[in-house]
Amino acid sequence: MLRPSAIDLFAGAGGATRGLRDAGLGVLAAIENDPEAARTYRTNHPKVRLFEADIRTTEPVAVLAEVGLLPGQLDVLKACPPCQGFSTLAKGEVDEERNDLVLDVARFVKAMRPKVLLLENVPGLRRDARLPKLLEVLGSEGYLFKGDSLDATSFGVPQRRKRFILFGIRGDLRFSEKREILEFLPASFGRPRTVRHALGHLERYARDNDPLDVHRSSSPAVQRRIEAIPVGGNRFDLPDEHQLECHRKLTTRSASSSYGRVKLDEPAPTMTTRCTTPACGSFIHPTEHRGLTLREAATLQTFPVGYVFQGHYGSIERQIGNAVPVRMAKGLGLIALEILRNQVKPDDCLATSADTL
Repeated sequence: MLRPSAIDLFAGAGGATRGLRDAGLGVLAAIENDPEAARTYRTNHPKVRLFEADIRTTEPVAVLAEVGLLPGQLDVLKACPPCQGFSTLAKGEVDEERNDLVLDVARFVKAMRPKVLLLENVPGLRRDARLPKLLEVLGSEGYLFKGDSLDATSFGVPQRRKRFILFGIRGDLRFSEKREILEFLPASFGRPRTVRHALGHLERYARDNDPLDVHRSSSPAVQRRIEAIPVGGNRFDLPDEHQLECHRKLTTRSASSSYGRVKLDEPAPTMTTRCTTPACGSFIHPTEHRGLTLREAATLQTFPVGYVFQGHYGSIERQIGNAVPVRMAKGLGLIALEILRNQVKPDDCLATSADTL
């Protein structure tokens, strides 16, 4: 029996593809334009047709044709456009050109006519003017939609990571709005997991000579600073001689996560594109005097222990931080499959207005 089909836009290192496949979807094609992320993707998903290309110059119908589908036949279109411009972490000028990639999702929906659109982004997208534009296009194409801001912890990911999730459902499916998104998940799927669970799993299944079993090297001053931070602590616990001059000038408790230790019995903080750099967040090992290794960060993103990453250290760190957590993607894939299975009467349908999101 053929699996329901999926195509992964903005595929990155393939975390979402792995999760969708784990859920039972057959990912036929993906698009990613970063060369090193594309190398990682190909290494782990060799049977998926990867288009290493700029999505803005890629023709959706040509992608469908490459995998033997016609418009309207695709089951799930997943999209996670670059989100830095919408993020609360974004500084300075917003990259409008990158943010406009959200509207390219609308172009793909119009051309491909998937049964279900799955869009993942930071919660800031809900406040951006592009979301109503996207929803207007979806509505004009006969799509209904349901969106919510969810935390990755609700999917059993050992990491606090808030994301805006939007499901667009083609009108002929007429899916019900009476259930919340998380109600479609099996009850046991989202059981809480902590850093201790994740690192224990890694310790049990770690591979010898893993090239990702490395952490950032620190200068002598930074190493002394790390050693001075107690278990569960952060920069506010440092003695005066180890305080950074830039932190001394702050009048509030801003940058509070800088030089923080990950806490063993809680979910980890959001793994960012600097997720192994102690100065950039709470990315110091819970008990050891070092930053997280690349493999530890990937494990907190729920990548399999044997997942292979390609590229230099900084590129791999970025690929890990940019990824959709694999287990979250699996859960979203299960929700998409439930949507495909459970059609309802036309008078019991989803929202068609952005005001409901």
